[in-house]
Amino acid sequence: MTRPDGEGLTDQERYDQGMTVRREVLSDAHVDRAIAGTTPLTADFQDFITRVAWGDVWSRPGLDRRSRSVAVLTALIALGHHEELAMHLRAALRNGLTVDEVREVILQSAIYCGVPAANTAFRIAAEVYADAS
Repeated sequence: MTRPDGEGLTDQERYDQGMTVRREVLSDAHVDRAIAGTTPLTADFQDFITRVAWGDVWSRPGLDRRSRSVAVLTALIALGHHEELAMHLRAALRNGLTVDEVREVILQSAIYCGVPAANTAFRIAAEVYADAS
């Protein structure tokens, strides 16, 4: 998919679209905490991730949210971003993945990302999903 002809969305429209998707994927409670914790140091970053990550990329029609969650989980496992992994393990369920499917994603990641990375991901998933029970 190439960039559409014309002006495209304004920054405000991208932000609004991003905030809608961000809330749907991560939950109102999570986003409200993130926004409440915004400081002068982090304000530009919060605006950036809302417009670009959520308003531009997560809003594209090329992949459904389940597929995007699989890609994100795998990337976070590979890169060892454990705090983000916990957040996106919760989001994966909101996006329609089951715990069994997440298990398969983590198992698949053991082959391509490494057994230690998958071992840590399983530990984090067990903690996240135990809290959700």
